[in-house]
Amino acid sequence: MDDPKYQIGEPPNPISSDDEIIISSDTLRSERIPPGQSRTRKWPVLQAGSIPQVEKSEWSLEVKGLVDQPMIWNWKQFQELPRVKVFSDFHCVTQWSRLGNIWEGVSTKTIAELVGIQPEAKFVIAEGYDRGWTTNLPVDRFLAEDALLCDLHDGEPLTADHGAPVRLIVPLLYAWKSAKWLKSLEFVAEDQPGYWEQGGYHNEGDPWREQRFASDDIPPGFGI
Repeated sequence: MDDPKYQIGEPPNPISSDDEIIISSDTLRSERIPPGQSRTRKWPVLQAGSIPQVEKSEWSLEVKGLVDQPMIWNWKQFQELPRVKVFSDFHCVTQWSRLGNIWEGVSTKTIAELVGIQPEAKFVIAEGYDRGWTTNLPVDRFLAEDALLCDLHDGEPLTADHGAPVRLIVPLLYAWKSAKWLKSLEFVAEDQPGYWEQGGYHNEGDPWREQRFASDDIPPGFGI
């Protein structure tokens, strides 16, 4: 094919032989590359500032806000939680897409069950170890079937470049919503736009609606 997005081979298909893996719904589309995106096999490294070096022995995750039982997990405790695998594509707002990733970690639904989300909680604020960087998500996006707190990618531990020890992965949104170097999750009643959202990025970040910037509002259903 002449189309450059197919010159590096057909995209990896969902892994039907593994009954334990969660298949992200976007990987079932006939066209898996959203409008305005180009496919890459590489995994580019992008961040707002310097890359924090967080040792596993010093890492912890705090879950707080409108929950019944606020909790803090250290690395050992996090590793003891139930694990999941997710097969998904990954779309960056800078217009590249990496198809067919396997993420491993703890489902966001597991975290929600352990802390007990209160009815008033409508949004989640994810904070990274990189100088208080945050991003915001509606609770229903955070609790998507394919969303997880990830520490392995394609069978290998995450590197610091890509958010180690743990990053959030929300496959159905642009990658900046998948907060790297995850430090805390806070459930809140009112939305609180994060670092990039305050800087002009779209508050929702749906790649199929090309919601890159605050001005980019395309009617729901576009491209589906």
